[in-house]
Amino acid sequence: MSIVLDEQYYRKLEELQAVGFALVELTLYLDTHPHDAQAIQQFNQLGMQLHQCRQQFESLYGPTLQYGNSFSKYPWQWSESPWPWQV
Repeated sequence: MSIVLDEQYYRKLEELQAVGFALVELTLYLDTHPHDAQAIQQFNQLGMQLHQCRQQFESLYGPTLQYGNSFSKYPWQWSESPWPWQV
């Protein structure tokens, strides 16, 4: 089975990557500013947003994370390509 890569695919993938990047940056910031309540609140909000974005992306295009962090539909979806890191 081949996945059709349409404009929505790239838009949703970019959103997923952007939120993930913001979380990495906030993590680095919070490592040196652990008492910044506003940054912690933003981190938690972005974490929820990332979870929602990932669920939506995976429901349309398949899993994004290995080792049980993303579930697969039947049949096994990991053999389908391209994987998000290949586009």
